[in-house]
Amino acid sequence: MKIHNKLFLILFSFSFILITGLVLVMQWSIGQGMVDYVNAKEVKALQPLASQLAREYQKTSSWKNFEGENHRFFHLIRKQLKESQFLPSRTPDQINKASQRPGFMPKPRGEHRPPMDPSFAGELRLPPGHEAHYALLDNNKQVIAGLYKADLTYRNISIYDADTVVGFIAVSKRKGLIDGYELDFLEQQTTYLWLIALAALLFTLLITFLLARHLVGPVKQIAQGMHHLSQGDYQYKLELDRHDELGQLSEDYNTLALTLARNEEARKRWLANTSHELRTPITILMGELEAMLLGVRPLTVKNISSANDEALHLKRLIDDLHMLNSAELGGMHFNMQPLLMDELFRSVEQKYVVIFNQHNIEFVIKIHSHKITLLADKTRLMQLFDNILMNAVHYAQCSAIQLTVQMTQRLNQDYVEIKITDNGVGVDDQHLSHLFEYLYRVDDARNRQQGGSGLGLSLCQHIVQSHQGEITAINSPLGGLGIIISLPVET
Repeated sequence: MKIHNKLFLILFSFSFILITGLVLVMQWSIGQGMVDYVNAKEVKALQPLASQLAREYQKTSSWKNFEGENHRFFHLIRKQLKESQFLPSRTPDQINKASQRPGFMPKPRGEHRPPMDPSFAGELRLPPGHEAHYALLDNNKQVIAGLYKADLTYRNISIYDADTVVGFIAVSKRKGLIDGYELDFLEQQTTYLWLIALAALLFTLLITFLLARHLVGPVKQIAQGMHHLSQGDYQYKLELDRHDELGQLSEDYNTLALTLARNEEARKRWLANTSHELRTPITILMGELEAMLLGVRPLTVKNISSANDEALHLKRLIDDLHMLNSAELGGMHFNMQPLLMDELFRSVEQKYVVIFNQHNIEFVIKIHSHKITLLADKTRLMQLFDNILMNAVHYAQCSAIQLTVQMTQRLNQDYVEIKITDNGVGVDDQHLSHLFEYLYRVDDARNRQQGGSGLGLSLCQHIVQSHQGEITAINSPLGGLGIIISLPVET
């Protein structure tokens, strides 16, 4: 089953059960409330009878005039309730006739009435459970007149003589409604409730369908996009105008597709450049060797030396590829130790001052913050500066190189910022973000005879990233190229 159908069935089933349950509970609550209302209304209707019975009690200060007088008691009940729907189902004559049968006796004062013989139940015609039973009780809640069943629940209306309770009118609680406008009201409300429930279910059906489509639609698009990715189509993009998690997921998908497309492009360029870089010295080497074998070129030390240079160039390229691959696989080891920046830059200055003098390049180091300590591998950092500075010598054709060191802070972390700038041949803006890619060359002028393998800056990026830092390329204020290296400071 499709996820759209599953989600629709789950949501609709839950809504159906919830609405049906709510209707049943509300129906029960309204019915129970209406029964309680009818019971309270009956008690209120009998309140005047309590005052009348109190006056009867005051005549003799006792209930002896009502002992066993079921006919009289029910006559008063019927008289009080004749304008209401609460009349008892039996007439006083039926009740009085039942009371005259042998074995029927009103309970003597202060004693418990013996259990009634079940054989009289048919003639007494006890009211059904939804009809009320009435009885007159004394202040000890002993039966004086009327019908009183111990298995029923009664409400007692107190009868007062002055401020003293002298008796009670016991009215059994009704368990349901059989007639009257209350029953009509209850039936009407029940009908309305089920009509409302039906309308709610139809509305829920529509909302559930739309909601399921709203939620599952983007999932289908994302699934379709993932299918395109699995087929190698990285140009397929999702356009979901949403501001929820699915919208964020679609943006992440587009970012992933773009990243994969760039990686695929970089992989193809890497393979093309690598094969080209390897083919060039091999072609030259084979050409020179073939020329010497065929006698086109004499077998001299100079010609052999030229072929040897191509072999060395090929070896350097292979070594750089191996080193870069080791860095990618985590095989490039680092010996991290506390390192003073002053000591590092003195080593840099001593190493390159002779080389720069030979090329008539002015080298200036400006350190604005001294006593900076890094947790770093000095050998790898020297390799880093060697690649950057030698690139400036071979490529930039510059006359001045400036190395500036200063402290910066980002996200409560101190960094040392090393900026290396020159005044030589610059790089166009569109090339700056690609300088650290494998075998990337800005133009044909930077050919293999002038430069190295094209992997130096890629190695520089790995070294900096292994030190938890960042490296970027900018246009130098001096007019050439600038490299900015940010490394975290040891705390």
